[in-house]
Amino acid sequence: MSPAFQGAGGGLVCTADDYDAYFRMLLDHGMDGSERILSRAAVELMTTNRLSPGQLAARDAMFGNVAHLSSGQGPNGGWGFGMAVRTYRGDYAPIGQFGWFGGSGTTACADRANQLTGVLLTQVGLSTPDSPRVMNDFWTTLYQAVD
Repeated sequence: MSPAFQGAGGGLVCTADDYDAYFRMLLDHGMDGSERILSRAAVELMTTNRLSPGQLAARDAMFGNVAHLSSGQGPNGGWGFGMAVRTYRGDYAPIGQFGWFGGSGTTACADRANQLTGVLLTQVGLSTPDSPRVMNDFWTTLYQAVD
């Protein structure tokens, strides 16, 4: 019998420190100290919007009234390879912020303009209206603390 595999959103175990190290490596264009982890080109592909204007419009039309924060960072962003990428400033974060808002109540992003990362691991899911609000409040508070 074939082994069972976790679903796309299940089974990943990670610490806040691991998430932070990953996003710091992306901020440093694929370097972890003096060691190259990813090529500069790979990081650029991952952290640059890959959606066309038509795809962004279709996404907005489809998710406009139903999506929460995980649809390309709400209405504020596009999509790179594996993560959301901000394409315009609609609230607290600048254009170019990249990361992920997960359905299990996790959020982790990096911002080159401010050289910061943020990680929130609530593990409460998006089962209530409070869950996305907590994530939004986390980012708002983080950006309010930036000089």
